[in-house]
Amino acid sequence: MKIVQIVFSPTGGTQKVADIITAEWGLPLEKIDLSDRNEERTEVIENENTALIAVPSFGGRVPEIAVRRLKKISGNGAKCVLVCVYGNRAYEDTLIELKDAAEECGFNVIAAIAAVAEHSIMHQYAAGRPDEQDKKELEDFAHIILDKIEDRQISASVSEIPGNRPYKKAGSSGLVPKADNSCVSCGLCARNCPVGAISKENLKTADSDKCIYCMRCAAKCPKNARKVNSAMVAAAALKMKKVCSGRKENELFVLK
Repeated sequence: MKIVQIVFSPTGGTQKVADIITAEWGLPLEKIDLSDRNEERTEVIENENTALIAVPSFGGRVPEIAVRRLKKISGNGAKCVLVCVYGNRAYEDTLIELKDAAEECGFNVIAAIAAVAEHSIMHQYAAGRPDEQDKKELEDFAHIILDKIEDRQISASVSEIPGNRPYKKAGSSGLVPKADNSCVSCGLCARNCPVGAISKENLKTADSDKCIYCMRCAAKCPKNARKVNSAMVAAAALKMKKVCSGRKENELFVLK
């Protein structure tokens, strides 16, 4: 048996959480990167393997592009663990939407985790997370889930994944990253954009109709040249201060 990581992680926080979990399982690992539009392909997961599907929560929903790419993968009845990662606000309908999508693909969902990582735009929220406390919690979750994967009796209580159907209306931050004068036109942003929103002919900005505000271009920029409007970020951070300031904890859900 091997573990198949199916991950959409534009800025690396979701990937970090996924790696902490799968490292504890100590099994051979295959990775499918849903963030890379150049790797978009049809896959069939072998039934004896286990998948870990990890996505960030964008405004309480699964990023639409991640759902679309996930649906090209056939779960083939394989066991599946879901992970949603959020920036210390709320994940709302993300996990239940991810569960529905995974089951539509033919996966057998056995467990789910909601984990906290540093906010991809307002970095003061959940700064430095996952931290050592998170790592220990996620490792503990991984051991409980491994027993479930291997059909051993587990001590965790069975629980339902939270969320609503119909899902909340998808929104957007409207914060499109643009390049400043330190941009050297290397083109890494265009090559790494999950949705092709940056033209090679105009690297300074992005197509606001295509951009999903994932901040991958900013994370990949070697010159730290791509940024969002600081005044708009400050206003958004102030609006979210009350709900984001207290430390949110990671959660484990084990299914029947």
